[in-house]
Amino acid sequence: MKPLAEHLRPQQLSDFFGQSHLFSDTHPLKQAIDNQKLHSMILWGPSGTGKTTLARIIATQVGGHFEKMNAVLDGVKEIRSVVENAKKFQNFDKNTILFIDEIHRFNKAQQDAFLPHIESGLVTLIGATTQNPSFELNSSLLSRLSVYVLQPLNALELGQILARASAHTKLQLADAVAKRHIINASSGDARRLLNIVEQISLANLDKLDRNSIAQLLQEKISVFDKGGDIFYQQLSAFHKSVRGSSPDGALYWMARMLVGGCDPKTIVRRLLAIASEDIGNADPRALEITLNAAQVFDRLGEKEGNRAIAQAAVYCAVAPKSNALYQAFNQAIDAAKASSDLPVPKHLCNAPTGLMRDLGYGEGYRYSHNETDAIAKGQRYFPDDLGEQQYYVPTQRGLEVKISEKIKQLRGLS
Repeated sequence: MKPLAEHLRPQQLSDFFGQSHLFSDTHPLKQAIDNQKLHSMILWGPSGTGKTTLARIIATQVGGHFEKMNAVLDGVKEIRSVVENAKKFQNFDKNTILFIDEIHRFNKAQQDAFLPHIESGLVTLIGATTQNPSFELNSSLLSRLSVYVLQPLNALELGQILARASAHTKLQLADAVAKRHIINASSGDARRLLNIVEQISLANLDKLDRNSIAQLLQEKISVFDKGGDIFYQQLSAFHKSVRGSSPDGALYWMARMLVGGCDPKTIVRRLLAIASEDIGNADPRALEITLNAAQVFDRLGEKEGNRAIAQAAVYCAVAPKSNALYQAFNQAIDAAKASSDLPVPKHLCNAPTGLMRDLGYGEGYRYSHNETDAIAKGQRYFPDDLGEQQYYVPTQRGLEVKISEKIKQLRGLS
């Protein structure tokens, strides 16, 4: 028995819901279909946005021979078979359109195997992926493909699919709240919506209202891919909320990630990075508080530990911000790479042996604790050929206001 999603799979563009941004008359994809001059491409978007369906419709509309592979199941043997079939169809002046689902799963060698056949025009490749192509595909392959982004379906588009599915299954959804609940539970995923409708129709519920549907579906499954692009985008939103001093945004994105199954340790690790990168010496307590939150999580587990991480997230969000230390350290790294052959000045070297003392190691070094205010005025701390440098420039925020005053005093004594 075919799943409902397969029964209702659109066969032509007029029945395809969503992705209207790809089908304006000026869009390259629409023009390629209309002109029967298809090019190789990547369809990048979340699950249930119509990547496979769209590939099939495109192949039908341009009259190509359609081949399908799945990067999880297929390998070199299947690639060779597709190439041989494509050569046969080429003899009849028929182009082969090869659709590869989850193309990001192919390794580098497998991806490279398609290059000569794309360049020769033997196959037109349509790859589908939920992952960011710029991270997951070889640059050599990606440079030969157009990338089209598919968006999650909106409520109106999902409502149209729900109406069609309800008519097919003869579901009577008179309750507008129940319909909205199904649409919300779908999270922009057409396949998920159809699976929900199929689940409801098989359950033979006496009453199709919000409560009965909610009980059947229980909790909505959040959209979160721990290894994919959604993960990094949500983590980025969390980081930028903290950096932007929005405690509410930080709590929201943290909650989104936790509800979706993110390991809380991933969040606290990002907070530790924020404490040094975006807060730094403007408020050194941010690093301490975040480390304490990590320890609470390790000792008490998720329930209490997550609250401690949330406390640290809010503290970091409202703390004064400074990336002065971050910038200074990067400048020091660059300078170290550019001057890695410069010797340590002799007065800064240790002299544990008599020979080293005879060679002048340590000669002229002034022990700071023996100096007034524990500062050896005028002593140099950089290689002679480099000269004294200034990397760290504190901001006028938080504790760095006082640090700035101290550094001015210290540098004035040099």
